[in-house]
Amino acid sequence: MRYLDQAWRNAYAGKRLDRFVQKWRDRGMAVTPQRIAIFRALVESEAHPRAEQIYAKVRREQPSISLATVHRTLELLCEAGEAGKVTPLHDSARYDGNLDPHHHVICVRCRRIADVQAPEFERLVDARRTLADFRVLGYSVEIRAICKRCQGSSARSGAARNSRPH
Repeated sequence: MRYLDQAWRNAYAGKRLDRFVQKWRDRGMAVTPQRIAIFRALVESEAHPRAEQIYAKVRREQPSISLATVHRTLELLCEAGEAGKVTPLHDSARYDGNLDPHHHVICVRCRRIADVQAPEFERLVDARRTLADFRVLGYSVEIRAICKRCQGSSARSGAARNSRPH
């Protein structure tokens, strides 16, 4: 299994942005500065951001943009197959601009999401095009875990509890 870090994400974002602009122009869809800014914020983010987080970032370069525009654009990106939603364990949609085959590891405490590739799992599923009476169309694995930061805070709070008199 391979963790997809920010360096990987930056290289991926550059390639995706070029393809996005060309693809949308070929389809006759408007490629506005707002859409480009939203798409760039999404594919550069390692955090699988909510619409509000993308809005906050995009607003720095597009001060007149509205949250409604960000929501509509993210939904349009999902409908066009340019983004996906990651919603398990969350109260609101989180978006993912990474379309390469990958899975998610999610901290059950702070809800941080990280991308991972698992070629061994993919080989296993790809070898079977059916499961029982189902035809496999796609798959995504969600690994629930506790991130290093939360592990550290648990260890510190546990040590503090243990040092108190009973």
